[in-house]
Amino acid sequence: MSSFVLKIIAIVTMFIDHIGYAIFGKFSFFNYIGRIAFPIFAFQISEGYLHSKNLKKYFLRLFIFAIISQIPFMLFSKIISNDFTLNIFFTLLLGLISIYLYDKSNHKIIGIISVILLGLLANFSHCDYGFYGVAIIFLFYLFKNNLIKSSIAFIITTIIKYLIPIIKYGFYNEYLYLLICTLIPIIFISLYNGKKGKDTKYLLYLFYPIHLLLIYGFYLLKA
Repeated sequence: MSSFVLKIIAIVTMFIDHIGYAIFGKFSFFNYIGRIAFPIFAFQISEGYLHSKNLKKYFLRLFIFAIISQIPFMLFSKIISNDFTLNIFFTLLLGLISIYLYDKSNHKIIGIISVILLGLLANFSHCDYGFYGVAIIFLFYLFKNNLIKSSIAFIITTIIKYLIPIIKYGFYNEYLYLLICTLIPIIFISLYNGKKGKDTKYLLYLFYPIHLLLIYGFYLLKA
Protein backbone atom coordinates (compact mmCIF):
# COMPACT_ATOMS: atom_id res chain seq x y z
CA MET A 1 0.00 0.00 0.00
CA SER A 2 1.19 3.50 -0.81
CA SER A 3 1.03 6.41 1.62
CA PHE A 4 -1.98 7.67 -0.32
CA VAL A 5 -3.91 4.43 0.24
CA LEU A 6 -3.09 4.45 3.96
CA LYS A 7 -4.30 8.05 4.28
CA ILE A 8 -7.57 7.22 2.53
CA ILE A 9 -8.15 4.27 4.90
CA ALA A 10 -7.43 6.52 7.88
CA ILE A 11 -9.67 9.34 6.66
CA VAL A 12 -12.60 7.05 5.82
CA THR A 13 -12.44 5.21 9.17
CA MET A 14 -12.10 8.51 11.04
CA PHE A 15 -15.18 9.81 9.25
CA ILE A 16 -17.11 6.64 10.15
CA ASP A 17 -16.01 7.06 13.77
CA HIS A 18 -17.23 10.65 13.97
CA ILE A 19 -20.51 9.85 12.23
CA GLY A 20 -20.98 7.14 14.84
CA TYR A 21 -20.65 9.68 17.64
CA ALA A 22 -23.21 11.97 15.99
CA ILE A 23 -25.78 9.21 15.45
CA PHE A 24 -25.25 6.62 18.18
CA GLY A 25 -23.02 8.29 20.77
CA LYS A 26 -20.10 6.45 22.34
CA PHE A 27 -19.28 2.76 21.86
CA SER A 28 -21.03 1.85 18.63
CA PHE A 29 -19.77 -0.39 15.84
CA PHE A 30 -18.87 2.82 13.99
CA ASN A 31 -16.55 3.83 16.83
CA TYR A 32 -14.83 0.46 16.79
CA ILE A 33 -14.08 0.91 13.08
CA GLY A 34 -12.81 4.40 13.86
CA ARG A 35 -10.00 3.02 16.03
CA ILE A 36 -8.21 2.12 12.79
CA ALA A 37 -7.58 5.76 11.92
CA PHE A 38 -5.21 7.23 14.49
CA PRO A 39 -2.40 4.63 14.40
CA ILE A 40 -2.19 5.17 10.64
CA PHE A 41 -1.99 8.94 11.12
CA ALA A 42 0.71 8.35 13.75
CA PHE A 43 2.68 6.19 11.34
CA GLN A 44 2.33 8.84 8.64
CA ILE A 45 3.88 11.44 10.96
CA SER A 46 6.97 9.29 11.43
CA GLU A 47 7.17 8.82 7.66
CA GLY A 48 6.60 12.52 7.11
CA TYR A 49 9.56 13.34 9.33
CA LEU A 50 11.79 11.01 7.33
CA HIS A 51 10.74 12.28 3.92
CA SER A 52 9.82 15.93 4.46
CA LYS A 53 11.90 18.33 2.37
CA ASN A 54 11.20 21.20 4.75
CA LEU A 55 10.64 20.31 8.40
CA LYS A 56 9.96 23.92 9.40
CA LYS A 57 7.02 24.06 6.99
CA TYR A 58 5.85 20.66 8.24
CA PHE A 59 5.84 21.87 11.85
CA LEU A 60 4.15 25.12 10.86
CA ARG A 61 1.48 23.37 8.78
CA LEU A 62 0.50 21.09 11.67
CA PHE A 63 0.42 24.03 14.09
CA ILE A 64 -1.71 26.24 11.81
CA PHE A 65 -4.27 23.52 11.19
CA ALA A 66 -4.29 22.61 14.88
CA ILE A 67 -5.40 26.20 15.56
CA ILE A 68 -7.86 26.25 12.65
CA SER A 69 -9.40 22.92 13.66
CA GLN A 70 -9.86 23.64 17.35
CA ILE A 71 -13.22 25.43 17.15
CA PRO A 72 -14.74 22.80 14.79
CA PHE A 73 -13.37 20.12 17.12
CA MET A 74 -14.84 21.79 20.21
CA LEU A 75 -18.24 22.02 18.51
CA PHE A 76 -18.03 18.37 17.53
CA SER A 77 -16.92 17.42 21.06
CA LYS A 78 -20.18 18.84 22.44
CA ILE A 79 -21.84 15.79 20.91
CA ILE A 80 -19.85 13.57 23.26
CA SER A 81 -19.27 15.73 26.35
CA ASN A 82 -18.45 19.23 27.50
CA ASP A 83 -14.90 18.29 28.47
CA PHE A 84 -12.19 20.44 26.91
CA THR A 85 -9.88 18.54 24.56
CA LEU A 86 -7.26 19.65 22.06
CA ASN A 87 -7.72 18.24 18.58
CA ILE A 88 -5.64 15.54 16.94
CA PHE A 89 -3.34 17.98 15.14
CA PHE A 90 -1.89 19.06 18.48
CA THR A 91 -1.13 15.41 19.26
CA LEU A 92 0.47 14.89 15.87
CA LEU A 93 2.52 18.07 16.32
CA LEU A 94 3.80 16.98 19.73
CA GLY A 95 4.63 13.57 18.28
CA LEU A 96 6.60 15.20 15.48
CA ILE A 97 8.45 17.41 17.97
CA SER A 98 9.29 14.34 20.05
CA ILE A 99 10.87 12.67 17.01
CA TYR A 100 12.83 15.81 16.18
CA LEU A 101 14.18 16.25 19.72
CA TYR A 102 15.18 12.61 19.96
CA ASP A 103 16.81 12.67 16.53
CA LYS A 104 18.80 15.83 17.26
CA SER A 105 19.77 14.91 20.80
CA ASN A 106 23.43 14.11 21.43
CA HIS A 107 22.45 11.79 24.25
CA LYS A 108 19.55 9.43 23.54
CA ILE A 109 18.60 9.29 27.23
CA ILE A 110 17.90 13.02 27.05
CA GLY A 111 15.95 12.37 23.86
CA ILE A 112 13.82 9.72 25.59
CA ILE A 113 13.18 12.05 28.52
CA SER A 114 12.03 14.71 26.03
CA VAL A 115 9.59 12.24 24.50
CA ILE A 116 8.20 11.32 27.92
CA LEU A 117 7.78 14.98 28.87
CA LEU A 118 5.98 15.73 25.60
CA GLY A 119 3.73 12.72 26.19
CA LEU A 120 2.90 14.03 29.65
CA LEU A 121 2.26 17.46 28.15
CA ALA A 122 -0.17 15.86 25.70
CA ASN A 123 -1.94 14.18 28.61
CA PHE A 124 -2.16 17.17 30.92
CA SER A 125 -3.18 19.55 28.12
CA HIS A 126 -5.93 17.08 27.14
CA CYS A 127 -4.74 16.39 23.62
CA ASP A 128 -6.74 13.79 21.75
CA TYR A 129 -5.10 10.38 22.45
CA GLY A 130 -2.76 12.02 24.99
CA PHE A 131 0.42 10.23 26.04
CA TYR A 132 -0.47 7.19 23.96
CA GLY A 133 -0.66 9.30 20.81
CA VAL A 134 2.81 10.79 21.24
CA ALA A 135 4.23 7.41 22.28
CA ILE A 136 3.19 5.47 19.19
CA ILE A 137 4.27 8.26 16.84
CA PHE A 138 7.72 8.10 18.42
CA LEU A 139 7.83 4.29 18.46
CA PHE A 140 6.98 4.08 14.76
CA TYR A 141 9.97 6.33 14.15
CA LEU A 142 12.28 4.59 16.62
CA PHE A 143 11.74 1.18 14.97
CA LYS A 144 11.34 2.55 11.44
CA ASN A 145 13.74 -0.01 9.95
CA ASN A 146 12.31 -3.05 11.69
CA LEU A 147 8.68 -3.98 11.03
CA ILE A 148 8.62 -6.73 13.67
CA LYS A 149 9.97 -4.51 16.47
CA SER A 150 7.69 -1.66 15.36
CA SER A 151 4.65 -3.95 15.40
CA ILE A 152 5.52 -5.44 18.80
CA ALA A 153 6.10 -1.99 20.33
CA PHE A 154 2.79 -0.76 18.94
CA ILE A 155 0.87 -3.82 20.15
CA ILE A 156 2.36 -3.68 23.67
CA THR A 157 1.71 0.08 23.99
CA THR A 158 -1.88 -0.35 22.81
CA ILE A 159 -2.52 -3.22 25.23
CA ILE A 160 -1.19 -1.08 28.08
CA LYS A 161 -3.53 1.73 27.05
CA TYR A 162 -6.64 -0.45 27.29
CA LEU A 163 -5.58 -2.90 30.00
CA ILE A 164 -6.81 -0.91 33.02
CA PRO A 165 -10.36 -0.23 31.71
CA ILE A 166 -10.64 -3.84 30.50
CA ILE A 167 -9.74 -5.11 33.99
CA LYS A 168 -11.89 -2.46 35.67
CA TYR A 169 -15.08 -3.16 33.70
CA GLY A 170 -14.63 -6.87 33.10
CA PHE A 171 -12.86 -8.71 30.31
CA TYR A 172 -15.78 -8.75 27.88
CA ASN A 173 -16.67 -5.10 27.45
CA GLU A 174 -16.46 -2.25 24.96
CA TYR A 175 -12.80 -1.61 25.76
CA LEU A 176 -11.83 -5.09 24.62
CA TYR A 177 -13.42 -4.39 21.23
CA LEU A 178 -11.67 -1.02 21.11
CA LEU A 179 -8.36 -2.75 21.82
CA ILE A 180 -8.85 -5.32 19.07
CA CYS A 181 -9.85 -2.70 16.51
CA THR A 182 -6.99 -0.38 17.50
CA LEU A 183 -4.56 -3.23 16.70
CA ILE A 184 -6.01 -3.81 13.21
CA PRO A 185 -4.18 -0.92 11.47
CA ILE A 186 -0.81 -2.60 12.03
CA ILE A 187 -1.91 -4.97 9.25
CA PHE A 188 -2.31 -2.07 6.81
CA ILE A 189 0.91 -0.45 8.00
CA SER A 190 2.81 -3.71 7.45
CA LEU A 191 1.64 -3.63 3.81
CA TYR A 192 3.12 -0.16 3.25
CA ASN A 193 5.39 -0.21 0.21
CA GLY A 194 7.32 2.97 0.99
CA LYS A 195 5.84 4.84 -1.96
CA LYS A 196 4.01 8.16 -1.77
CA GLY A 197 1.29 7.47 -4.33
CA LYS A 198 -0.95 10.39 -5.25
CA ASP A 199 -0.04 13.78 -3.80
CA THR A 200 -2.55 14.52 -1.00
CA LYS A 201 -0.58 16.96 1.16
CA TYR A 202 -3.63 19.02 2.14
CA LEU A 203 -6.32 16.31 1.96
CA LEU A 204 -6.32 15.53 5.69
CA TYR A 205 -5.60 19.10 6.72
CA LEU A 206 -8.69 20.42 4.95
CA PHE A 207 -10.93 17.41 5.44
CA TYR A 208 -10.53 17.33 9.21
CA PRO A 209 -12.06 20.71 10.22
CA ILE A 210 -14.58 20.70 7.35
CA HIS A 211 -16.03 17.27 8.14
CA LEU A 212 -16.25 18.13 11.86
CA LEU A 213 -18.34 21.20 11.06
CA LEU A 214 -20.56 19.21 8.69
CA ILE A 215 -21.13 16.46 11.26
CA TYR A 216 -21.92 19.02 13.96
CA GLY A 217 -24.43 20.64 11.59
CA PHE A 218 -25.98 17.23 10.93
CA TYR A 219 -26.18 16.61 14.67
CA LEU A 220 -28.02 19.90 15.20
CA LEU A 221 -30.54 19.03 12.49
CA LYS A 222 -31.00 15.56 13.99
CA ALA A 223 -31.56 17.06 17.44
